[in-house]
Amino acid sequence: MTTKTLQMAFILLALLTSCGTAKKNAEPQVAKTFTGAKGEVRLLTLDPGHFHAALVQKKMYDMVNPEVRVYAPEGADLTQHLNRIAGYSTRKESPTSWNEIVYTAPDYFAKMLEEKAGNVVVLSGNNRIKTEYIKKSVEAGLNVFADKPMVITPENFPMLEESFKIAADKKVILFDIMTERFEITSMLQMELSHNPGIFGTLLPGTKEKPGVEIFSVHFFYKSVSGSTLVRPGWFFDVDQQGEGMVDVATHLVDLVQWGCFPGVILQKSDIEMLQARRYPTVLTLDEFKAVTKMETFPENLSKYVKDGKLDEYANGEMLYKIKGIHSKITAEWQYKAPEGSGDTHYAILRGSKASVEIKQGEAEKYVPTVYVHANPGTPLPEFAAELENAIVKNPTHAGLTLEKVGELSWKIGIPAEYKVGHEAHFSQVTEKYLEYLKAGKLPEWEVPNMIVKYFTTTEALRLARK
Repeated sequence: MTTKTLQMAFILLALLTSCGTAKKNAEPQVAKTFTGAKGEVRLLTLDPGHFHAALVQKKMYDMVNPEVRVYAPEGADLTQHLNRIAGYSTRKESPTSWNEIVYTAPDYFAKMLEEKAGNVVVLSGNNRIKTEYIKKSVEAGLNVFADKPMVITPENFPMLEESFKIAADKKVILFDIMTERFEITSMLQMELSHNPGIFGTLLPGTKEKPGVEIFSVHFFYKSVSGSTLVRPGWFFDVDQQGEGMVDVATHLVDLVQWGCFPGVILQKSDIEMLQARRYPTVLTLDEFKAVTKMETFPENLSKYVKDGKLDEYANGEMLYKIKGIHSKITAEWQYKAPEGSGDTHYAILRGSKASVEIKQGEAEKYVPTVYVHANPGTPLPEFAAELENAIVKNPTHAGLTLEKVGELSWKIGIPAEYKVGHEAHFSQVTEKYLEYLKAGKLPEWEVPNMIVKYFTTTEALRLARK
């Protein structure tokens, strides 16, 4: 039997268990407290319209039961999700063994809340209704593990804020999937920027030269888990997916908070939004077809179509102060990456002694690379010794190397074993979430800082739309 046949058989089997059989197979409501026992976490995948939902299941976890309940409307989004899970189960290396039980009737969300056949809702899909999904799920006493963004409009931000209060009252954990915290270059940038012997202190910067700058570029046409990604048509509707300023920028704002203020409890009053703008990526119909496999632009996108091309408002830039530090965030989408490259990330933190920079351009062969630049006037022998101790002699990241690439600059060499890739970061975040479930709580700073993060992104959108 071919892999394709196996995948189709898997999907057929899953769909045959839908609708009427879900209630029959439902388990009694699972306790909200966790001990770390095998299989005690039972996933409820809700309306999986984004490939990130499947990446949570790219590997198996001892704490997670292999039986997963899926509640979703019938359609291409669900089929693609099940196909990805099937792909993980039929691969040669480390195949998974998930058992997907699917419910597809129109009352799928109400049925999930009624049955409570699991205890953790996995959310990654259409963002227009995600905040409502979150609120009603925590009201029902369910933990929620949500892909970003949790909210895409300033109008819905109060609903998200209320959801965190409800989660606390119900003693369930509401958490978003921040994969960039597990990228080795981001980790090194954070660590070095908190080494006073190398970095000094974070400079407040100015509007023209902020203390923090992060620029991220993503591409509509891409490969996921070895296959060309087919995006749903609704992904290009900013009223459903959200603009870049409230979508990808969520990761970037999180990096500012997590990287510059680790462990610090932030408040909305710490944020001062200075400037924000939004601008489109223009897609031809042929490009849209290649990404969605749709022959025409759907009717709901007609207001963004001009001269036969789609103005996709996926790009956003914000300049704000966080605890007095000027921070500039840019999230941008393009059609297709240059050959041999992919999504790219640039970030710089400017300190009183040095700057720590991540570059991922042609010179780096599109591989994220960390540079350290000493400020002019820095005593170089002492600085070099500090850097050697922090990088080469640091047992936390064994195998790192240093290369002097300029009078004041060094490049950090990172062994291949640290470069696990974006898809593997989903497993790392999931493992961290399982730790939080077992502990019965998040770190003290996580909830207030999630609230501040989404306040920042939605306020930037509010300003950009004026």
